[in-house]
Parts: sequence; structure tokens; C-alpha cells
Amino acid sequence: MGPQASRFSDFLAEAGQTLWQVLPLGPTGYGDSPYQCFSALAGNPVLISPERLKEQGWVDESELDIAREFPEDRADFERVTPWKTALLESAGRRFLARASSGDRQRFDSFCQTNAGWLDDFALFMALKRHHGGTPWTHWEPSIRWREPAALASWREKLAQPIAVQNFQQFAFFSQWRELREHCREREIRLMGDLPIYVSHDSADVWINPHNYRLDADGNPTAVAGVPPDYFSETGQLWGNPIYRWDVLARDGYRWWLERFRAVLEMVDMIRLDHFRGFEAYWEVPATEPTAVHGRWVKGPGPTLFDAARLALGDLPLVAENLGVITAEVEAIREEFGFPGMSILQFAFGNDAQAASFRPHNYPREVVAYTGTHDCDTTVGWWFSEGKGESTRSPEDIRREHEIARKYLNTDGNEINWAFIRALEASVADTVLIPLQDVLGLGSESRMNQPATLGGNWRWRYRAEMLTPKIAGRLRELTTLYER
Repeated sequence: MGPQASRFSDFLAEAGQTLWQVLPLGPTGYGDSPYQCFSALAGNPVLISPERLKEQGWVDESELDIAREFPEDRADFERVTPWKTALLESAGRRFLARASSGDRQRFDSFCQTNAGWLDDFALFMALKRHHGGTPWTHWEPSIRWREPAALASWREKLAQPIAVQNFQQFAFFSQWRELREHCREREIRLMGDLPIYVSHDSADVWINPHNYRLDADGNPTAVAGVPPDYFSETGQLWGNPIYRWDVLARDGYRWWLERFRAVLEMVDMIRLDHFRGFEAYWEVPATEPTAVHGRWVKGPGPTLFDAARLALGDLPLVAENLGVITAEVEAIREEFGFPGMSILQFAFGNDAQAASFRPHNYPREVVAYTGTHDCDTTVGWWFSEGKGESTRSPEDIRREHEIARKYLNTDGNEINWAFIRALEASVADTVLIPLQDVLGLGSESRMNQPATLGGNWRWRYRAEMLTPKIAGRLRELTTLYER
């Protein structure tokens, strides 16, 4: 969230763009995935800008030297995370020891305003650090099950680490607010991403274990995923614990309302992940090695969104309605006026929704993408043989390419720009293009490959890639099609 983030928003403005979608911003845990976070409400400290902290006097110049050794085109989490953790702990101690009265007042105000989630989250993270990073289910029973005496004792024992955690969240949200204001000045809206599930090893589950399908030891009895799909013949086994929707309904979905409210304080719009799971979700016994042997179980349906609309008004949500979509799923989406998503990469193959993904069939109220963070880049998709990254056969790919060539009137040269032009020229209300497709990058720049572990979520662009030529080309199409 430092100088480069501000420069990226400047590039968007230069290119005539008005919407920036980001991945979930929570503190990542297992696999460095933004869909497996330690909290549904906290910010990710790894995104905090050390440069900004240096400007404020909380970080010394010498502490930034090692950062210059990190690779520019990928996130080396194994090195970056421990370095950033140590740097932020040092900065937190400095802040707590010598902050000015004004800074201290702003910090105290932040802590008081967010105490509802921050107090327990900061304790959770301090406890994890004290226990060597082990999951909360491995802690001693008294604190695992949050006995009042144990909570009070640990809060006293870990007072400074807790305060440092509070500082990190203060720094994160302060920097995010500054970045958002920078975007507003350039008339750029921000779209956030709200994952449907939370990580088992999270403050959310530790604080409210009764909201999830857990056994007597706190371990999941059933986990989330999806059945066999485009990406995997054995489905996707996400491993997140399943909600007890009947329990959440008893207090009017208060926890969900707090989530919606918190995210909407940070962004202008929300992509609601795995929307179909609110109508019915794929439940897999926790003992299963794959997602094949799961079953569809009814979710809360429209009752959750009724409660949200009553409490918060009409929500600016985009429904991620991909996968096995039924009439019941679409009925809920249409009832609340949530636009769905259309993925051009899926328009030419065997996807059940392929015909609806072709631009000539778009309704006005849709958000159209060349691809998503789960897809290969468009250039990578065009040259892919399908091995290990999808369930497509060589014949499937041949037919895909044949249809795409005819539909887009292209020979495949600059296939990314053929995709971008097709979407820009469509009637879709909103078009979103992954940066990799704007830059014309291949599979080496893919963000995530579903149903795989390791190596995901690491791609980074280099500042020199954002050239005036690319900005001008994007602006020209945006202007031509009156977007």
C-alpha cells in the first residue's frame, strides 16, 4: 500500500479506468492464500508499506536494505513474511514507546472503535506467535476454549505483543484509507472480495466455534469444496469448516452483517465469492481425501440477504455465480438485483454456461471478465495444452480455439487484446481485465491454479511494465466504446 500502489492508481487514471478490483485483504495463513485468512475482518500486515512507516519515523532506513534483495516479479513469502513480521514488531515497539500525543490519540481511537473484533484478533495472533504458529486446536484446553480466567491471564501476560498487533492493524487501515483517498481523487472506485468461508485456523472460528460444524476437539466434521469441475477431475477440496446456518440465523446473521458492514467501509463494491454456496453448498466429510464424495446441502437462501438489506440497505454486490449454477441460485441473485459474472475464457468450450458467456448474449447487468484469478492468463490459455491445469482434452482445446478464432475474427495474434476489445464492445455494464491480460503475459504469470498447493498468489508486476503505450491503448478502447 505504498508508493507503487499510488502509482498504479495513477496508471489506471491515465488509462481511463475507473474500477480497481482487489483480492481479499485479510491476513493470510495456509498456503499464503487470501481465501484462507486468520480473520475475516483484519487487514494483512504483509501489505503494509515500510516506506510509509519510514516517513513517519517508525522504521529505520537500514531495516529496508534486505527488501532490495527480494525478487521483483514474484512474492517470496518464505523470506518476505518473517522479515516483514520482525520489521513491524520493531516499528510497533517504537510507536508504543514514543508516539506523539496526536498519533497516540488516533491509535487509541482506532482501538476503541474496532474493539469488537480487534481485541480478540490481537490476542489470537499473540497466542499463535507464543505457541510457535500452531493452530488454536493445539493450545492448552483453558485458552483453546476461551475460559474467562485464561483469557484474562493471557491478556496480561501478552500485553505488549497484543499492543503490537493493534499497531499493525492501525497501520494497515491508516494506509488503506490513504490509498483509497488517492483513488477517489482520481475517480477510481475499489471493488473488494468477500470469501464465503473462513479458515479453520482463524480468530473467527476460535471466538465462535458454535457457528461451525466441529467435533469435541474443535476439528471440522465436514469441510467445503466443489465437485469435479473445469479445473480438477476430483473437484476442489478447500478444507474450510462448514457453517451451522441454523445457529447463525438465530441472531439474525449478526456475524455476517458485521462482515458486510466492515468490508463496505473499505471499498465501494464487493465481489461475493462462491455465491451459489448461499443457496446450496458442496459438503465433504472431513475424512475424505478429495471433493468427489460430497453432497449438496441447502444454505440460508434469500434469508441472509433479506437480513442484510434490512440492516444495511441495498448492497453493492457482484455475485460470483460460476460453477454448477441452478435456477434457484439465479432466482436469489435476480431477486436482490446482484449482477452476475461472465468469463470470456469459458465462452468457447464445454462449460454449461458457455453460450451465456459469449458477448452477443450478455444482458446489460453483468460484470464481464477475460479471466479471473483462478484462470490461466488469456495468452497462457491460448497456448495451453490443458495438461495439469484443466480437465480439457486436446480435442476440447482444438474446438475451443476454432470457435474463438471465428467468433473473435482473430488469428490468435495478440489474443489478449482480441479478448479485451470483445468485452469493451459488449453491452456489459462493467468490464474487468486482469492486469496480466492487459500486459499480454503468459502462464508464468498466472495468479492461482485451483486444486493445487504451493506456488500460487505470488505474481507481481514490475513498475516499468506500466508503459504510456499500454495506458494509451487501453484508454483508446475505453473511449471508443464509451465506457
